[in-house]
Order: sequence, then C-alpha cells, then structure tokens
Amino acid sequence: MEQKKTNNRAVMAQAESESAVLQPSRRSFLRGSAIAAGAAATVGATGGAALAAGNPKHLPPNVPPWSMELGDSVTAEPYGIPSQYEKNVHRRTVPWLTPTGESSISFTPIQDLHGIITPNGLHFERHHGGFPHIPKEDFRLIVHGMLENERMYTMQDIMRLPQVSRIHFVECPANSGAEWRGAQMDKLQFTHGMVSCCEWTGVLVKTLMEELGVKSGAKWVLAEGADAAGMSRSIPIEKLGDDCILAYAQNGEMLRPEQGYPLRLIVPGFEGNMNVKWIRRLEFGDQPWHHREETSKYTDTMEDGSSRRFTWFMDAKSVITSPCPEYPMLGKGYHQIRGLAWSGMGKIKGVDISVDGGKNWMPARLEGQVLDKSLTRFVFDWEWNGQEAMLQSRCYDEKGNVQPTIDQLREVRGTWSIYHNNSIHTWLVQKSGEVLNVQVSGK
Repeated sequence: MEQKKTNNRAVMAQAESESAVLQPSRRSFLRGSAIAAGAAATVGATGGAALAAGNPKHLPPNVPPWSMELGDSVTAEPYGIPSQYEKNVHRRTVPWLTPTGESSISFTPIQDLHGIITPNGLHFERHHGGFPHIPKEDFRLIVHGMLENERMYTMQDIMRLPQVSRIHFVECPANSGAEWRGAQMDKLQFTHGMVSCCEWTGVLVKTLMEELGVKSGAKWVLAEGADAAGMSRSIPIEKLGDDCILAYAQNGEMLRPEQGYPLRLIVPGFEGNMNVKWIRRLEFGDQPWHHREETSKYTDTMEDGSSRRFTWFMDAKSVITSPCPEYPMLGKGYHQIRGLAWSGMGKIKGVDISVDGGKNWMPARLEGQVLDKSLTRFVFDWEWNGQEAMLQSRCYDEKGNVQPTIDQLREVRGTWSIYHNNSIHTWLVQKSGEVLNVQVSGK
C-alpha cells in the first residue's frame, strides 16, 4: 500500500526549543474581557461579524417581552429547525467552483460550529453528477467478484446485521486547494470548509467479508456509487476489512440524500471521494481498476510534472477557527484562540500555536474527546496587545506526522497541485482587529 507522510521530527525538536512565550492565566479572563468590552465599540467589524447593539427596551434593567408572555407551543415544524437568529449559519458555495447544479461543492461553516460534530444540515457537499433520490425499498447492494459466495443485499438485509457507531471526519482532498499558489479565499469557510465530522452508524464491511468469504489472491475492492456519475474508487482490501463502514445513519438519523441515502461507504482517514455515496456495488479483485476519478482526478501532481499513483491518506492538518476573517478581534486583552486539528493516520497528539508567523511556538491544550481519525478541538489563552499578529497552528499526530509549511510541501509538490494541501495556515490580525488570510513563505 503506497502512502505519503509528512514526518518532520526536526520541526518538533525546534518547537520545544523555541517555546519562549508563556500563555496567560485563564484567571485573566475577567480583567481582559473588561478591557475588550471597552475597546469593542471602537473596533470596526468585518465579514458580517458586527456586534449587535441590541434593542435598549430589551436590555436590563427592563423586562423583555419574551419574559412577559407565553412562548410557542410544540413547534409547528415536523422537523425542528435552528433559531431564526442563527439563519446565517449555513453551507455556502463559490460561483466559479459550482458553475452547474450537477457537479457541485458546498462548504461547511466551520467558523460557526462548536464541538467536533458537524450537524447533518451543515456537512459539506461534493457531487459529481448531482445527488439522486433513491427509495430504500428499491435499493440493492451487489457484492461480487473474488468471493466464495456472491450476494445482493437489500436495506433490510444490511440493517439486520451487527451495528457499529463511530465518529470520523470526512475531508475532500481539494480542501484548501485554492491556497496552493497563494492566499486566495477571503473566508475560513472557503479555505477549510470541505471537512466535516459526524457519528456514522452502520455495518462494518468486514462483517460482509466474513459472511461471504474472500478468495485467496483478492487484494482490491472497487466501490461504485449509484449516482449519474457512477463515482468509483479502488480500495486496498486491507483497509476495507479494517475499519470501513457501510453507513445508513449520520448523527442519529438516517442519511440525507446529499450524504448518500440510503447507504454510503465510510473509509476513515482516506480521501473524501473514496467514501462512496449511494453505494451500489463492491467488486473484489486482484488489482486496482484505475477508473476516471483515480486517474484523471484525485492524483497528486509533483514538482517535476509527474503524478503519484495513489495518495489515499488525509494528512495531519489544523486551522484556527477563532479569530478568523468571519469573526475579527474585539479589542485588546484576553482572547481564547480556538481551532480544529485532524489526521487520517490516527489520533492528534498535540497542537502548537504561533502568534508571530512561525518564529516561536507554544503548546495549545486539547479540549474534549481525542478520537481516532476525528476532529479534535484545541484552545490557547492569549493576551493581545493590539499590534499586528500572525496566528498559526501546527499539529502532530500519534504516528509522528507533523503539519508542514507551504514551502516544505512545494519542495516536493511544486505549485500546480490541487489536492492534499495540509500546510500551516496563517491569519493576519491587523491593529483594527480585522483578520485577513495571508501566506507566510521563508523564500
């Protein structure tokens, strides 16, 4: 199995020696927030992140109207919806990336999410031929090829098998692809919004493999979708029989049509396109198929113009989600830098933060659950002095893979690539509090 890894232990050694600035105590929050409150009125808001002044009639010591009258009864909506005051939290598209409705991309608003779970209605979308609407009664999964027994499964057959539920991220390999040649996108949602993390429920593929019996010599499996594009990818049999899931539920409910209803494949840690949606066929064979999406697409271009044959794993990657262009700084004083880290190789082991563009690094804290091939939260307490700062995060996983700089990637890959950009990202905090997407290069 071929794979690529950015394993830069020298970077880790440098991080330990360069950590010269201590984090402020969280007890400084009250003092810092008081300063920030005084300065907030003078900070120009950008990107729709203005602080709401509020209706004076609704603020203390007045009693607001919602405290003086009965609220709504059971919602009239048969399926609950978010608060009307959160209507701006939604997936977004980029016109030049989505010229038609059939081949489409939408981005998760990761700047607005809390925790590691992406709500179903906010999971990013990537379709190659639009998404179909398949009645589960008409669905069939064909499992054939180099097997002792071949079989066609209905959804009832699948759902009666032993069930598992796992939390994993799914990331499109083109996530951050627009940044290969320089800082292009003006929002976090567009630089890193093609990653989401959910609880996936279904059946381990190895359960079917054990039931049907795999013949000696079988090394590969073709996973094919039922969409108009016939999306398909060759997957090593070792991976399929390890932790791959035939998922029918997402975050506690059945899959949505755009996420593969009624059944999809989850290939933890591998490229998002290999998590084939609306899956209709698994064919076992002794060699890869080299179909369209693994030859003309989803291959990594190298500096010399050649392309890697297979690059399945999603590398160690992180990004600061607050502050960001959508949510600028609100004034000098205490701020908690927050972000997300993930790796297709396993668990995140640590994250470092720099506020000076990578000259010095300081350890962040991992918050909440740290799961295998899942989003992981990190936080860092910071006293902002009101001067320009360049914020970066750098993660490393349990296998020793370290998030690289863009220069380190370009030395191997050049500047013409699209996929697998896991480089360290930089936010420039201006004196006004505005946050801009920039790129730091040592060359």
